[in-house]
Amino acid sequence: MKLMHEQINFPGKSVVKVKVQEKQGFTYPWHFHSEYEIVYVLEGTGTRFVADSIEEFTSGDFVLMASNLPHFWKSDVPNEKRNSKKLVKYIVLQFLNDFFREAITDYPEFNMIKELLNRSGRGICFTKEFADKAHKKVMKVVRSDGFDRLTYMLQLLQFMAKSKEYRLLAGRFYQVGKHNFTSDRLTKVMHYLNANYLGKVELKDVAAVANMHPSAFCRYFKENSGKSLSEFISEIRIGYACRLLLEGKMTVSQICFESGFNNLSNFNRAFKKNTGYTPTSYFEEFQRK
Repeated sequence: MKLMHEQINFPGKSVVKVKVQEKQGFTYPWHFHSEYEIVYVLEGTGTRFVADSIEEFTSGDFVLMASNLPHFWKSDVPNEKRNSKKLVKYIVLQFLNDFFREAITDYPEFNMIKELLNRSGRGICFTKEFADKAHKKVMKVVRSDGFDRLTYMLQLLQFMAKSKEYRLLAGRFYQVGKHNFTSDRLTKVMHYLNANYLGKVELKDVAAVANMHPSAFCRYFKENSGKSLSEFISEIRIGYACRLLLEGKMTVSQICFESGFNNLSNFNRAFKKNTGYTPTSYFEEFQRK
């Protein structure tokens, strides 16, 4: 399926755009755009695709996505409702990617929103319980305009930023190049891995980048990343393989070797472990209409 770029127009150069939709189903294809976006499903079921994440959604689905993160929602169409004109109802809130950019960067009052927007680079799915609590705040944004809409939008983002009722959708290393690491040593290692993960990666070479003995490096890396070196590299490779699969230009066997694996059975095993799908079922689920 071709990835489309959506050009979003903001009437009157407003900061926030609101859409309330009640349709037979989601219609926009696999796409991305430069704006941040909140999708709140009031009624409906189907499958949600965000970057390399594929999950079922139901009423109460509440997701925040960063600028340029590929996504689309695909509605179920039960047999008994195929003649219905209203199968899904949802709210979309979109705001510009330079939304309060200087304030968010410079002022401590915006720190929590800044962290929220950084996390949204992988897509953030909030719980249904959170969505229920946020509903009134969302509706204030929907029903207002002008300065009031902007104020309510900030209040909603702060409410989201304070919540712990969420999980990230895209794979941990989907945006590995954008990760910030506090340790110079770990930063050098991450840059090395990000540049070399498609080839053969030797422990001794990575340890040398960190200027550590291999055994000491293994302990250090596990403590700081939460993964063994092999697990870390495997996840990066699988994230890349997911993108190749969604492009639909290569066979599974080709993608296996293109993404750094040298054994198809190992690739299939690692893919299932990281995504919950086989490579073929992952592609078929994405393509199914």
